[in-house]
Amino acid sequence: MELRHLRYFVATAEELHFTRAAQRLGIAQPPLTQQIKALEAELGLKLFHRLPGRVELTDAGRVFFEDAQRILDGVGRAVARSQSSAKGMVGRLGIGFTESASFSTLVTSSLRRYRHDFPNVELSFEEARTAQLAELLRQGRIDVAFVRPPVTRGNDLTFRPLHSERMVVAVPKRHRLAGRRSLRLIELKGEEFILYPRATRLGLSDMILTACERAGFSPLIAQRAPQISSTINFVAASLGITIVPECMMTSRSDAVSYVHLSSPRLCADLGVAHRSNEGSSVVTGFIDRIPSGSTSAVTFGSHMQEHGV
Repeated sequence: MELRHLRYFVATAEELHFTRAAQRLGIAQPPLTQQIKALEAELGLKLFHRLPGRVELTDAGRVFFEDAQRILDGVGRAVARSQSSAKGMVGRLGIGFTESASFSTLVTSSLRRYRHDFPNVELSFEEARTAQLAELLRQGRIDVAFVRPPVTRGNDLTFRPLHSERMVVAVPKRHRLAGRRSLRLIELKGEEFILYPRATRLGLSDMILTACERAGFSPLIAQRAPQISSTINFVAASLGITIVPECMMTSRSDAVSYVHLSSPRLCADLGVAHRSNEGSSVVTGFIDRIPSGSTSAVTFGSHMQEHGV
């Protein structure tokens, strides 16, 4: 018994007429009649009562008709799902991001666009620092990650730069610098800084410290926040000032003012990482819909070190 036998039978059962069923199937009537007889012989029962000018289903035929319909419907769904999977329309996608990346409009707009275009793909999310996300990619626990480079050594991951955003100074609303549109880093000499713990937030924290030292002062670190969003809350509580990526400017605008740095201009890079040998159409479909950066994709090389937020 083949699927075509079921299709022939279902068409005949729906039409209750061999000629009309043959026309619907695009075959001649005699071959259709022969196929139905062969099916009945294989089953060892009659599926139709042959009447003048028409046919009727037997009791066994009605039962077989219901099951044959379910089988053909299931085959149709299997074909449609496999075709959708090949096009990246169904499946699962694990997405990782650093905490500060979750504030980026590029990230949120990419997620919104993908959800609109691929509503049947199941999404899961993981927030961690860049080095941890790189390891999750290698383990196959996530499929793509928005990270701030560089990451741990290796050439099994590919990174595509997406965006470079300016770092801004976050100060309490009543701070002496709150009304400024821009300032020089040296003007923060003597201020109490709130930074991210160096054990878990290496990249941006180190960049800020290095920039201050090059400007001619060592910053006074009053607090180390557990994560980048906490630094904003600490600033809102007037515990000090901090420097964060520009995407954070929507955070606590009721109690925090943001001032651009004019000299030096510090920037935080953002990119997307995935496994270099990635073959999943779901993953590549997501990556292809992220707006491209101005530079090409690169593999993570051994000269790169751990980075943070």
